[in-house]
Amino acid sequence: MGMTSKSRSNGESWGMGFLLVLFPAEDQNQESNNRKSNNLNQFSPSASFKRTNSSHLIHKVQSTISICLLLLFTTLLLFTISTLPSATTTAARRRHLISKSPQFSSNISRALQGMGTLYRRGTRAMTELVVAHAVESLTRDELKSFLRLFHRSPLASKSDLLIIFPSRTAAYDAAILEENDSFLKLLTRYKSSNVSHSSASFNVTHFTKIGKRERDSGEPIWGRRIRSNSTGNESARVSYGSVAGFDVEELDPENSLSGFLGNVPMSLRRWACYPMLLGRVRRNFKHVMLVNLKEFLVLGDPLDRVRTQSPESVLVNAVGRHGKGNTRPSRVDSGVLMGGSRGIRRVCSKMLTDIVRATMQQAKKKNPVSESGLFNQLVGNEYVLKEVKLVVSTESLAEVSSLGGSGLHRSNHGLIRRGKNSSLDANSALITQLCSFPIDSTVYSDCRY
Repeated sequence: MGMTSKSRSNGESWGMGFLLVLFPAEDQNQESNNRKSNNLNQFSPSASFKRTNSSHLIHKVQSTISICLLLLFTTLLLFTISTLPSATTTAARRRHLISKSPQFSSNISRALQGMGTLYRRGTRAMTELVVAHAVESLTRDELKSFLRLFHRSPLASKSDLLIIFPSRTAAYDAAILEENDSFLKLLTRYKSSNVSHSSASFNVTHFTKIGKRERDSGEPIWGRRIRSNSTGNESARVSYGSVAGFDVEELDPENSLSGFLGNVPMSLRRWACYPMLLGRVRRNFKHVMLVNLKEFLVLGDPLDRVRTQSPESVLVNAVGRHGKGNTRPSRVDSGVLMGGSRGIRRVCSKMLTDIVRATMQQAKKKNPVSESGLFNQLVGNEYVLKEVKLVVSTESLAEVSSLGGSGLHRSNHGLIRRGKNSSLDANSALITQLCSFPIDSTVYSDCRY
């Protein structure tokens, strides 16, 4: 009988302790009641019977709560475990892609003052900058074709490339790293080969013939320096720029135009990104080119047209004319502009101001805001751009479809348009032509031989 009473007492104490944890506000009253109940159990049979029922009820409540807590804990544990593989797999794939590139043999780093991602650090400090912006409809193949041609152009040996994304994805990251890796392989294999320039698709002399002034230009401003253990200081014998990517959220964290527009397209939001980006690097670059990488491809060296101009100069390209024989352009293309860094910054600042003004008036007039229309109004307003030396080029830019043959390798065009509905044809033509060269076919993974 003593053993039964002792066991019962232990069970009751454990149950009371569990309930005290769950209901701390009632711990003192409950403990007092327990003492009184124990005293009554020693003298009253009816009290003992009631206490037995109370103890049974407490055990049931305790069991129910314990089961509920166990089920809740198990559910949370299973949910956590089920989400781990996907996150781990994504991170592992990203690390694998990064480790494949020689430029990412060490830790990945931010590109600029805690912002952006550095995909490739260049060999030296550049004085020219290409800022390419992506749009929401950009495909992975379109990004790859832009990068592939840019890496083969003379501009790649003289400028840094920054890409602004609406939002970066793993597919974009993989495409950039793959094209960087292909470029470095091309550079190495063409340097060590005896292929003549006339029979090659990749002109390695753009990247190997550099003067003492370029070699002594200093370190790139992007990311941390990558120390190499290789002998001979191979990087000093070649010249190529850095490649970095930024999300719009990094350059325009407050989404400046969201207070005026419900859904801000990339064509407008990019203008809110330029002031921060170009402002932070204003002392590092003399010339800047802004380009829509979905609409244009770089073949040659388009910045060659503005290198001798003043820092306030900005060159834009005409799209059409006001009729036959009229030299005045009817409109210009907002997808590409280039010039001195000071002039580009001023145009970007004025354009952002005009966008804000137009979006504020939109609620009254209920007219959609057109980025191209606003840019043409700005270019036509000489008073607003009085501090900018604007140059309108009447030279028409060819489209991919009009070049034909080996036209993708002509460097004298500088820039070409992909053309409407021709992106698939451009990618197909590009792959076909490049894969016809022996060295190139061994470098690019999408070549089939």
